[in-house]
Amino acid sequence: MTSEYQIRVRPQVAANEQSLKAWLADEYGFDVRTCQGVRILKRSIDARQRTIFVNLKVRVYVNEMPADDEYVHTEYGDVSDRPQVIVVGAGPGGLFAALRLIELGLCPIVLERGKNVRDRKRDLAEISRTQQVDPESNYCFGEGGAGAYSDGKLYTRSKKRGSIDKILNVFCQHGASTAILADAHPHIGTDRLPKVIENIRNTIIRCGGEVYFQTKMTRLILEGDKVVGCVADKEYRGPVILATGHSARDVYRYLADAKIEIEAKGIAVGVRLEHPSQLIDQIQYHSRQGRGKFLPAAEYSFVTQVDGRGVYSFCMCPGGFVIPAATDKEQIVVNGMSPASRGTAWSNSGMVVEVRPEDIDNGQLTIDNGQLKMMTFQERLERLCWQQGNMKQTAPAQRMADFVNNRLSYDLPRSSYAPGLLSSPLHFWLPPMIGRRLQEGFKTFGRQAHGFLTNEAVLIAVETRTSSPVRIVRDAATLQHVRVSGLFPCGEGAGYAGGIVSAAIDGERCAEMCAEYLTSVPQS
Repeated sequence: MTSEYQIRVRPQVAANEQSLKAWLADEYGFDVRTCQGVRILKRSIDARQRTIFVNLKVRVYVNEMPADDEYVHTEYGDVSDRPQVIVVGAGPGGLFAALRLIELGLCPIVLERGKNVRDRKRDLAEISRTQQVDPESNYCFGEGGAGAYSDGKLYTRSKKRGSIDKILNVFCQHGASTAILADAHPHIGTDRLPKVIENIRNTIIRCGGEVYFQTKMTRLILEGDKVVGCVADKEYRGPVILATGHSARDVYRYLADAKIEIEAKGIAVGVRLEHPSQLIDQIQYHSRQGRGKFLPAAEYSFVTQVDGRGVYSFCMCPGGFVIPAATDKEQIVVNGMSPASRGTAWSNSGMVVEVRPEDIDNGQLTIDNGQLKMMTFQERLERLCWQQGNMKQTAPAQRMADFVNNRLSYDLPRSSYAPGLLSSPLHFWLPPMIGRRLQEGFKTFGRQAHGFLTNEAVLIAVETRTSSPVRIVRDAATLQHVRVSGLFPCGEGAGYAGGIVSAAIDGERCAEMCAEYLTSVPQS
């Protein structure tokens, strides 16, 4: 017999299958010896009160063996002799577009400007060692995109655009833990995600698709108002799914110069805020002992409004690291990541302020009106941060309470940020529309969570790459560019996603619309 139950148990009960079996047998009146297995279908932690509970949806197998497959398997056939579609970018949007094209009987040709995910890792280590950034191989460019070495968080609010479960199951099929199917905030881990990405690439190649690294698209091939391919190291022919990520500024400049319609888009800008993980555990779990033996590193989420703009936490990384995420010289950009264990001594999140296109002319950073003005704003702020950071990847930083009270920090706490920190008056040089709103937001968050506003925490500047500063305008029904047929702007870089799962969903949708396009308009 197989039964499903919604239950609410203490963390020590949820910690292992044997204790969970015993609790279920006692609660529902069956002999624990007849229970052949318990599968957790959904899991979340309720830490709103001092007594912590774990909410579970479980499937219990009594006198019956559990099924072998814990995830839904997708079949990928041979497409080596099928029509080609060019996929520019091997981030989650591009990779999932390629997989979906194979499902639909089309042959993806994936062009990635950066290196494969393993070779890329060496270049990331060089940033901390030499303070130099390779503009084609860094935390944003390369196989896997910006998500590959910034955590692998799979939580998304994009529930109406496509099947989140499908994306998670495909990740499991390629080596991710099946725990991501159950967890409320699923997470693969920076240390495990690269192997999953390699496995996805191997599926594409095994099925007859092609994947090329260090192959940078320089322009589209246009015949009138129709895209028929693109140019990289050579010409590649076919409709183009453009999934270049939120930091491909050369692509945005090319599109603007080519008069291919784009528009400025709102972004969020701020800092990385890093606390000792033990302190966050104590605050969130209402206990001096912190997480104890049975709870994971604690997460938090804060949001408020200051003068009509949102101030909020973003991409929270419990038990993680702060990393250097610049994509070119004379920039400092920071981001966060966590290993699968979430076991480091620090927890961090982006703390950002909503910035709209009409906000940026603030007397400190005056920028001409235009399609690229939000991107220009990002660039100028990243360069200003680099100048404040001694013109290296050493990041300017300030203790949290000092920042709120407009005081210079004469020393800084230990940090996970490997290139190093430099004490700097962020309250003085951050644009007032950002700095002042962050100060007010931190005061609010400190009232909501006692102990959160503290000089044990450090602000590390600057976080600017929360989303694309540009939207490549596309038709809502066909997902093609509004004027140029055969071009499918895709994912975060096109301004239509915000994270791994939403980008993957958008990649699948673009592949489906591309298949319809090829059916209705045969290619020569």
